[in-house]
Amino acid sequence: MAGIELRSTAFNDGAFIPRRYAKEGDDVSPALSWSGVPEGTAELLLLCEDPDAPSGTFLHWLVTGIDPACDGVDTGGTPRGGRDHGNGYGGRGWGGPQPPAGDTAHRYLFHLYALPEPVDLPDRAGAGDVHAAVDERHLASGTLIGLYQR
Repeated sequence: MAGIELRSTAFNDGAFIPRRYAKEGDDVSPALSWSGVPEGTAELLLLCEDPDAPSGTFLHWLVTGIDPACDGVDTGGTPRGGRDHGNGYGGRGWGGPQPPAGDTAHRYLFHLYALPEPVDLPDRAGAGDVHAAVDERHLASGTLIGLYQR
C-alpha cells in the first residue's frame, strides 16, 4: 500500500511534543504537512490517538472530510474542508496530551488516511470505530509519532 509522508514543524517523528501543544500548555494542535496523497482519494481523515492511556486508547483528535488537495494544517487550525469530531475529553477538535503524572512517556500517533469514498462516523466515534471504518479500505496512510510525559 502506498505511503503518505506526514510531518510537523513542531516536533520530529519519535521526538517529544512541546508543552505548548499539551493540555497543560496552550492546548493547540501542532502544524502538520503531508505529501503523497494518491489519485482517486475522495477525502482525507486525520486521527491522533494515545494507545498508552491507562483506560485504553484515548482519542485526541479526529477530523473527517478533509479536501484531498489539502497538504497541511496550521497550528491550532482544522484542515481545509475538515469536520472536527468529539475527542476523549468530551470537547470538539484537538485535545492535547495529558498523560498521568509520573507515567513513562506516552506515544501520540497521528494518522492520516486517504479514503476512496467519504467515511460516515458518529460525532463521538472512538479510535476503535475509526480503525474499523478505515483500516481495510484506505488507499494510503501516513503516521507521525510524538511523545509526551508529565
